Amino acid sequence: MAGRHRGVWAFAVLAAVGSVLAVHAAAGPQAKSTWTLDSILQQLDRESKSFRSLTATIERTKVTVVVNDRSTETGTIWMRRDNKMRIELNPPDNRTVLVTGDTLHVYNPGLKRVEEFDLGKHKTQLDKFLFLGFGTSAGDLKGDYVPTPQGETTIDNRKVLLLELTPKKDEIRIHFSRIHLWIDQATWLPVQQRLFETGSGDHTTIKYTNAQKNTPIPNSRFSPNWPRETQKIKRQ
Repeated sequence: MAGRHRGVWAFAVLAAVGSVLAVHAAAGPQAKSTWTLDSILQQLDRESKSFRSLTATIERTKVTVVVNDRSTETGTIWMRRDNKMRIELNPPDNRTVLVTGDTLHVYNPGLKRVEEFDLGKHKTQLDKFLFLGFGTSAGDLKGDYVPTPQGETTIDNRKVLLLELTPKKDEIRIHFSRIHLWIDQATWLPVQQRLFETGSGDHTTIKYTNAQKNTPIPNSRFSPNWPRETQKIKRQ
């Protein structure tokens, strides 16, 4: 059971989830910042209160160090403060990843199949991963991580702060040794996240572009409505 849940948890996060990213999202030189940890957390706390939703284009790049392999996929993400999220991944391996209630849905149109995972007791922690930096309060951040400012830089001509998060809890450390969060100083939303897997050095980077904050997203966007011929497979 634990192994299966671990696979579901990691998949959902990383699906959120080549060298394209290294070219397009290369950060500028790191510079010292006038922002202190306290001032960053205070600003994040203020901004968290106004966050309601996000729509953005995403680009996910997974690096497997031991075989020097990079894989990239792109798509669109919709998320709402009430912990609903949908990702539409583009061809050639197009899929839909939907989190609603206590269920993770992974729909594969090519196979005409949707897998439904019961998140159970892992739902709260999964939500913290999926929505990390999007409406996250300072209290929640400090409860789960030791945050350390890493200075200022630029990504795609946007001035950003880099925050390194070191997990405090075993249920996070078992998956990730550290997380880097690049925060846009104009919107105070993440423009990029990098998750370093524990024990392997492998890492996944998720970049957000064309972000629209607090644009209304209808409930229908998060409805698990699949074509009639879709096969449903329930996973534990």
